[in-house]
Amino acid sequence: MSNKYLMNNFFHLFNKSISNFRIFQNRDNSQRFIELLDYYNNKTVLGRFSEAKRKKIYRYQNLLTFKPNRLVKFISYCIMPDHYHLLIKILENNILSKYLSDIENGFSRFFNLKFNRKGPLWQSRFKAVRVRSDEQLLHVSRYIHINPTTSNLVNKPEQWYFSSYRDFIYDSNVLKNITEISISNIKSFKKFTENQIDYQKTLKKIKKLAFD
Repeated sequence: MSNKYLMNNFFHLFNKSISNFRIFQNRDNSQRFIELLDYYNNKTVLGRFSEAKRKKIYRYQNLLTFKPNRLVKFISYCIMPDHYHLLIKILENNILSKYLSDIENGFSRFFNLKFNRKGPLWQSRFKAVRVRSDEQLLHVSRYIHINPTTSNLVNKPEQWYFSSYRDFIYDSNVLKNITEISISNIKSFKKFTENQIDYQKTLKKIKKLAFD
């Protein structure tokens, strides 16, 4: 295991479905993935998620809410129709690979059973890009939050339900609790995030033209 997955390091994590299959198009599927992120983010996981759900021994809590015995701290997240973005801080050494493997495997089992399919669901192993500065952390968070607008899925980032952006701008406690983000004021955070939307849309068009 690489020693880069150590406590207090920050990572931008992402992965995409195989053949760009829209595995999160269904709202229930998106919620299931978010609940898996929460359930396995625990030092004392009580078996498979499906069993815990069936026995009603698990109750979902917001990913941004601080809870004891966590493996990672969520800074930002966004679940898109065919991929996910997570910005996290590691709280336990060398747990990242197993944590995400449990989540992706759990979601694959759920999805294949629900839609009567077989085979892999993910394009490849998850990608993990280390975030090395406060400034970079802020910019990655912005990139994640405006993903739905960049992709023309919604006009405003808060209209995308499966993202942490709504929590940031509607709950005053979020920026107080996520002290790793250097902007602590909701109005300033909203302005910083949304001022980049038009530029990022233009950048995406340029990238698309380059690869077409």
